[in-house]
Amino acid sequence: MIAVTLAAGAAPASQAPVPPRKHPQILIETAKGDIKIELFADQAPRTVENFLRYVDKGFFDDTIFHRVIRNFVVQGGGFTPELELKPVHDAIKIELHRNLPNVRGTVAMARNDERNSATSQFVINLKDNDKLDRKAASVGYTVFGQVIEGMEVVDRISNVQTSRRGYMDDVPILPVFVESIRRIDEE
Repeated sequence: MIAVTLAAGAAPASQAPVPPRKHPQILIETAKGDIKIELFADQAPRTVENFLRYVDKGFFDDTIFHRVIRNFVVQGGGFTPELELKPVHDAIKIELHRNLPNVRGTVAMARNDERNSATSQFVINLKDNDKLDRKAASVGYTVFGQVIEGMEVVDRISNVQTSRRGYMDDVPILPVFVESIRRIDEE
């Protein structure tokens, strides 16, 4: 048997701190099933940090997918079932990378017409949406993750019946609940 000598104050390898995941993962639990997403912390660090701040506070619990446009996107991350907007942190600066296009299954920050206006809302792309990418005439939308399991759940959500409610179009007639969004620790 080989004896291992640790330097003074060193912890055994089994107790060494675990470095943060380069690509953290989250699990979105919905009324239609679960969606597992990998976040691109190395390519969109501010966006992922912002998103995880909301996740860690349980902000998304009991919200809804409030905008569903078949063959385009499903959007959530800010509204209660009564379509009340939850209070959010300050908007973040946009992060755009040519190697992170808005393709089917990617997750991007939603924003208004202002370039740096993203807060908590996100979209999951249902198809390759190059019109959401950065171009000469368009600022684009920050992609910060990708569905790695559960795209069939996203497709189920995309097929719900929608209508206009108040000032909002494309709202599911029967709410699609986000029960929770949590970090998951898997390699």
